[in-house]
Formats: sequence, C-alpha cells, structure tokens
Amino acid sequence: MTRILVTALFCCLLSGGIGYLLLPLLRALKAGQSVREIGPTWHNSKAGTPLMGGLMFIFATVLCLLFNIPVMKDFTVFYVLIPGLCFGLVGFLDDFCKVKYKRDLGLTALQKAMLQMAVSAVYLYVLYRRGTLTCDLYIPFVGVTVYIHPLAYLFFAMFVMVGCVNAVNLTDGIDGLSSSVTIPVMVFFAAYAVCSGKLDLALLPACLVGGLAAYLVYNWHPAKVFMGDTGSLFLGGVVCALAFALDMPLVLIFAGFVYLMETLSDIIQITYFKLTHGKRIFKMAPIHHHFEMCGWKEEKIVLVFAAVSVLMCIVAWLSVRARL
Repeated sequence: MTRILVTALFCCLLSGGIGYLLLPLLRALKAGQSVREIGPTWHNSKAGTPLMGGLMFIFATVLCLLFNIPVMKDFTVFYVLIPGLCFGLVGFLDDFCKVKYKRDLGLTALQKAMLQMAVSAVYLYVLYRRGTLTCDLYIPFVGVTVYIHPLAYLFFAMFVMVGCVNAVNLTDGIDGLSSSVTIPVMVFFAAYAVCSGKLDLALLPACLVGGLAAYLVYNWHPAKVFMGDTGSLFLGGVVCALAFALDMPLVLIFAGFVYLMETLSDIIQITYFKLTHGKRIFKMAPIHHHFEMCGWKEEKIVLVFAAVSVLMCIVAWLSVRARL
C-alpha cells in the first residue's frame, strides 16, 4: 500500500515537471487548439491554447510503472496500459492532423472508429486467452453473474469499450472537466484493486490520480494547455480496460456516470433535433455546454460534475463490494 501511495505522489511530481518542460515546447511548435464554429462563442478566446497536454501524465504514468518493474509480481497492469497507449496514439494522430492542417477535425469518424474497434478486439482477445476475462457478466448490486456466449460477449465488450472511450473524450469540453471527473474514477479502481489483492494493478489508476492532479494545475480555468484527444482517448482506454481487467464492465454505469450522461445528452439532442425538424431539448449538447448556456461558470460546472462523479463512485463501490 505504501508503494502505491509513494508511486502516486512521485507521478504527480513527475507529471508536473514534464508539464513545465512540455508547455513551452508545444507553444514553440504552435500546437494550438482550433475552436469549432458550432461551439459556444465565448470559447473562441481559447483558440491557440496548446494541445496534447495529455502527454505529461501519459509519460509520467509509463515511467512510474517501469520504475516498479523490479518489485512487481503481477504484470497484468501492462496489459491494461498498452490498450490505453494505443487509444492515446489514435488521439495523437487526431491531434497531429488538427495541428498540421489548422482545423478542429482531425481523423474522420470512420477512421477513429475502425482503429478503436481494432484496439478493443485485440485487447479483449488477449484478456480472454489469458483467462483474465470471463464471459460471466457480473450484475452490480444483484450480486449474480450471467453467462454470455463468447462471440456475443466480444461484440458487447467492443461496444462498451469504444463507447466508453468516446464518452470520456466527449467529457473533455471545458477547462478541468475531464481530469476532475476522472480522478474519483481512478481512486475507485485503485481502491478496488487493492482490496482485491491486485496491488500491482492498482499502480496504474494510482499513477493517474497523481498525474491528473498535476495536469489540473495547468488545465484549471483559464487553461494553459488542453489534454487533447491524446489524453482523453488514453484516459478512456484505461478506464474501460480496468473495468474489463477486473471483470466487471457494468460498474461503468455508476463509476462512469458523468461520461454516460454526457454521451446520452448528445444522443438525445441529435435524435430529438432530427425527429422534430430543428427543435432542441438542451440549449446545447453535450450537457456541460447546456449549463454554460444557463449561465454557469466553467469552475462551477467542473466542481458540480466532479462531486457527482465522487458520489457515483461511492455508489459503484457499494454495487460491487459483495465481490470482495
């Protein structure tokens, strides 16, 4: 337990140090954010803010895990880290296209979807072959498992992974939001892994608690840097990879509640808009923009959403504690 806490603290310091060096480099490379025309008009002032700040907590996390290799007994943590890095690479390619071509849209939706499905399929297959992933779907609160045919489970799991990754990406819409919401999620996974006796696996979410805390210093409103798709897709990949590595994907309904609400608000808005020929339920979607349009400051939205994330992670803990 002490090693986990020390690693989290060291990752926080390392991430902050990397950020201190990375920020002027991103500015020198003119790796700035382009703002979408359909977004809130007051976000235009954020144009030019450096992208790819997620590299600071990604590098710090990788280095901290590598430092722990000599004392590790279980290397499952790297099976979780690798898909996160692969999703982060997809995000990096997307950010690179944005920076190079000076546009808000990088890779096409089809390109990202195909790459994400490929990463998900390979990861799930590896877990299944190792015996880490079963086809017994655990139902939170109920405390029972339901067997699902492996092929059906694979498609279900791919859907969950791709959906979760993009939901986290969607949450990264205002300064400090995605990181503030994700810190409680990582605390939940770290605590569950520790109580399950998987101390080495707990190192990854613990590292991200520290890394995201340091990143938040740079990303708190007004943000000096954005994590970009590089960071948000990496986080999404780690969140869903942890859920499957612990063999309880349905816990994401609670632990990832904010991500789910962000995605549902977007789906509801688009569907209603098309069915009613232009009418809207929310003033703007995803839902954090709705609250902006209602006059909430970014800091208030972040604090409220983070509080909801903390509350729902407590609910998530209660829903699966019977397994411990």
